[in-house]
Amino acid sequence: MRSQLFSRPAWAGILVIAVLAASLPLLNLAFPAGHTLHVSSYAIAIIAKFMCYALAAMALDLVWGYTGILSLGHGVFFALGAYAHGMYLMRAIGREGVYQSDLPDFMVFLDWKTYPWYWSLTEHFWYCMLLVVMVPGILAFVFGYFAFRSRIKGVYFSIITQAMTFAFMLLFFRNNTGFGGNNGFTDFKRILGFSLTEPLTKAVLYLVTLSVLLASLMLCRWIVSSKLGRVLQAVRDSESRLMFIGYDPLWFKLFVWTLSAVLCGIAGALYVPQVGMINPSEMSPANSIEMVIWAAVGGRGTLLGPVIGAFTVNGLKSWFTAAFPDLWLYALGLLFILVTLFMQQGILGLISQLKKSKEIV
Repeated sequence: MRSQLFSRPAWAGILVIAVLAASLPLLNLAFPAGHTLHVSSYAIAIIAKFMCYALAAMALDLVWGYTGILSLGHGVFFALGAYAHGMYLMRAIGREGVYQSDLPDFMVFLDWKTYPWYWSLTEHFWYCMLLVVMVPGILAFVFGYFAFRSRIKGVYFSIITQAMTFAFMLLFFRNNTGFGGNNGFTDFKRILGFSLTEPLTKAVLYLVTLSVLLASLMLCRWIVSSKLGRVLQAVRDSESRLMFIGYDPLWFKLFVWTLSAVLCGIAGALYVPQVGMINPSEMSPANSIEMVIWAAVGGRGTLLGPVIGAFTVNGLKSWFTAAFPDLWLYALGLLFILVTLFMQQGILGLISQLKKSKEIV
């Protein structure tokens, strides 16, 4: 008999948190600034950004926590999804740029006369949403097929994923690639005809992000609790034994790797209109390593843990970079060391241990 997705307490917790999270933009719209119940626009923006990070961390956990594939290059999938959506947002600016041209300002500055061929149809929202899914998905499929077929695994796989994201970062830094070079895309005006500066638009983007995060959580949980999920965990625990009993791990690994990349791309697409910019620094290997830290801090192999980890680490980052801007990287490294040494199961694992200790007492 198939197990339920979550326990009753977990369902109750998810429901309560989802309702509270969904109420925040409503409180922002319903009450004026200065009112006790008013939630600031800054809080809405930063929570929405954290939810995008949480979706990326959960996507990483699907391949690392459940399949044993440690990726140090998921930042490239996140950024490619953001760039794909950013192409539409740049086209939506129209003639409201600095140079009042049909071309984006960076193309005018570089003396481009027309859009390159790969910008075709990007004025259509539906097409760019298709790119958000297909570009990270195709890259992951091709990269994963050759890597997994060659039986590259462990630290060697992690290194080549890091090399991949670094190579893409260097490529996108070039001005002649047609993606804004060092500055990337910025100064977005509207989405689907609605101004991105309007509080209502921000509230809708926030609620869409929350809905996608919850739907992705249900999808990932359904996968890992199914027979497919048990095969994925067998890949993690003993791939050679799985091959011995007649399974080919290649296609299972390729499926979960591609799905994880697509989810990461969707996270990037949700991120870019709410933050207002995307540039090649999002492909930095350091960003991919941070995703690993989010999953480790929250508790890998749990799905909910990486969500908690993303909020926890980025909350600390927001506070640290304001209070002690020069010390954040040291604090992040110390946090990862402490988790590795004393909390190998992360925050969720610590909570579980505390519950067991209370039951024994």
